[in-house]
Amino acid sequence: MLLLSLLRGRLRPHRGTIVAILGLQLVQALGLLYLPTINADIVDNGIRHGDTGYILGQGSLMLAAAAVQIGSAIWSVYLGARVAMDVGHELRGAMFKRVRGFSVREVSHFTTPSLITRTTNDVQQVQQLVFTTLTVLFTAPFIGVGGLVLAMRQDVPLSVVPAVAIPVLIITTALVISRMTPPSRAMQDRIDTAGHLMREQITGVRVIRAFRRDHHEQERFAAANTDLMTAALRVGRWQAFFGATAVLVANLAAVAVIALGADRLGGGDLRPGVLIAFLGYLELILSAVMFGRTVFMQAPRARVSAGRIVQVLNTRPTIHDPAAPTRLVTPAGRVDVKDVSFRYPGAENPVLRTVNLIAKPGQTTGIVGSTGSGKTTLINLIARLLDADDGAVLIDGVDIRDMDRSALTNTVCLVTQRAYLFSGTIGSNLRYGNPDADDDELWRALEIAQARDFVNAMPAGLNTPVGQGGGTVSGGQRQLLAIARALVAKPRIYLFDDAFSALDNATDAALRAALAEHLGDATQVIVSQRVATIRAADHITVLDRGRVDAAGTHEELITGSRVYAEIVKSQEMR
Repeated sequence: MLLLSLLRGRLRPHRGTIVAILGLQLVQALGLLYLPTINADIVDNGIRHGDTGYILGQGSLMLAAAAVQIGSAIWSVYLGARVAMDVGHELRGAMFKRVRGFSVREVSHFTTPSLITRTTNDVQQVQQLVFTTLTVLFTAPFIGVGGLVLAMRQDVPLSVVPAVAIPVLIITTALVISRMTPPSRAMQDRIDTAGHLMREQITGVRVIRAFRRDHHEQERFAAANTDLMTAALRVGRWQAFFGATAVLVANLAAVAVIALGADRLGGGDLRPGVLIAFLGYLELILSAVMFGRTVFMQAPRARVSAGRIVQVLNTRPTIHDPAAPTRLVTPAGRVDVKDVSFRYPGAENPVLRTVNLIAKPGQTTGIVGSTGSGKTTLINLIARLLDADDGAVLIDGVDIRDMDRSALTNTVCLVTQRAYLFSGTIGSNLRYGNPDADDDELWRALEIAQARDFVNAMPAGLNTPVGQGGGTVSGGQRQLLAIARALVAKPRIYLFDDAFSALDNATDAALRAALAEHLGDATQVIVSQRVATIRAADHITVLDRGRVDAAGTHEELITGSRVYAEIVKSQEMR
């Protein structure tokens, strides 16, 4: 069972604590089971005879038993909560570590909202089950079995009532659990869908408003929300059915005990204290079954959540470190793309077909092509966000699949078109790739990236707060800060994936001139839709429908590549 396999290893370090919880719950159960017997003695031997001393003595004993029971319950709940929180903490950590190693393929397979839901909501379901099991389910057998034995000791004939009531509750519980699993699975899937739509609509709110699609998006979310509500109601109806059934059975059992005991009580065959004690034990027995029911009602949803967690944990990333990685002591930064082909999962045709490219240290290599020609995919392969299906990407003659990924990221830095900044300050974002960089290095990087002026104009300078995603600055400023962040990291290879698209022509030209002056012998690979951005590159590769159409300088390509000439002509006509 997935749930047990998921928890077995994570509960093993807490064996000592679990044993302590069992001991405390045993003490708690003994305290609870002792109370009805004391109560019966008070009624039969104290109240009937008017013995106040006996009543006070037994009452003190009852208070002591209740105090022990309450103390044991508090400590067992505390320890159970600690174990459950630790299990949840470990599961979230394992999920985060696994997801952090995923490539674009795995993230696309699960989708971002689903991964968030699995790391939060699904882990919480399993964590809650662990807590309930440790604090409730372990207590139930002690109370149930002990209560049944002591009830039979009080009066055997009346024991026929719990003998009938308990199987009814058990059968009802099994029926509800079998019926709850499908809607529980559907409910988790609906949570994924609602989260996906919410994330999509928040991210694309400007587009939605620009096209006046608010009503359409509201209808989409309303439909997803209704589906989630329907699934939740199905789960809730089964829970309500069992709750009502359990209460009905418990009340009918109490009525049956009173009815059976009334005649015997009137004939003197049954003492009042025994009847009261038996009712107390009946309540404890049925409460124990109800405690177990609480766990079993949570089990279907937790089992579904465990399956979803295991799916993520058992997914082996397609990109992983080799067993014996090759390290570049002093990387020069030469990039060789040799006969690389790549196809996205489920796609009919490859995005790249036998692509070859060389980027040399101290030079700028441009990549240009129409939309969908595979430019970004090629850059992602060089940065090893994806692995090629065929061919190889080499850095200084070493296949990047044979390199340690941490060493690769120290050598290669990617700046994407959609620059992302983290919540914090401008300084903390710039130090993301080099935590030890001092303020002088940050200002120098900002100057090269043409961002010094606007950062200097901010009242807090490098300490200016930045919102999540960089929403507190403009798109062009985000790109400049992302470029400055790459400069602070000081890699040997810079990959700019349309990273100048939000800049005006003057800033674009000044930035490229500064990069050419200050990057020295580093390797620059620039992907751009604008010919002006890569016009002065030492070498330009033209992609067309996933293939290399031509390669050379701007002057060579104007006459030697029809595709490049058409791109240049189309931009000159604007």
